[in-house]
Amino acid sequence: MKQFLLSLAAVAVLLAPAAAFAGTWDIDAVHSAVGFKVRHFFTKVPGQFNQFSGTIHFDPENPEKSTVEVTIDASSIDTDNEKRDNHLRSGDFFAVEKHPEITFKSTEVRKNDDGYEVDGILTIRGIEKAVTLQAEFLGAGPDGSGGTRAGFTATTTIDRKEFGVNWNKTLDHGGALLGDEVAINLDVEAVKKKEESGS
Repeated sequence: MKQFLLSLAAVAVLLAPAAAFAGTWDIDAVHSAVGFKVRHFFTKVPGQFNQFSGTIHFDPENPEKSTVEVTIDASSIDTDNEKRDNHLRSGDFFAVEKHPEITFKSTEVRKNDDGYEVDGILTIRGIEKAVTLQAEFLGAGPDGSGGTRAGFTATTTIDRKEFGVNWNKTLDHGGALLGDEVAINLDVEAVKKKEESGS
């Protein structure tokens, strides 16, 4: 019976108007990922940040009223190689002792054919630059524990040198060890604030 009721609730959410998804959502870092890829020699090496938090105010009927704020612990960088991660924490890259946080704060949200464009200010090493995320709302529904969860994805590409991350090596045959472009991919599961989820 409990499973049947949960199924009915899930169907009701799927059929609900867009206004039902409006509200404030806290990012659940345990079920989310902040990942990136950068070229190393001839392949793209992935990495991620393991500690982050953030809030999404989502209004699908009035996207211009939506906002996103994310804070990342720069020292939590993880590329599955301790020596490389320690180098990335150093002054050659993220300089985490002086700049412990990476932040993103939206300035405008727009609906497009594929989802949403989220303009905002990304801050790395204390340097602020405007970036645009290509975002998608994946849906929302009850989590079986009295709460409501939603899924979002977002991607963008940045030039690391614009943020003062300049370290590189010239290869013997020409070219550089590392690429300048960094592809960023966010997979976000978020929990609706209790006072807004009806629980």
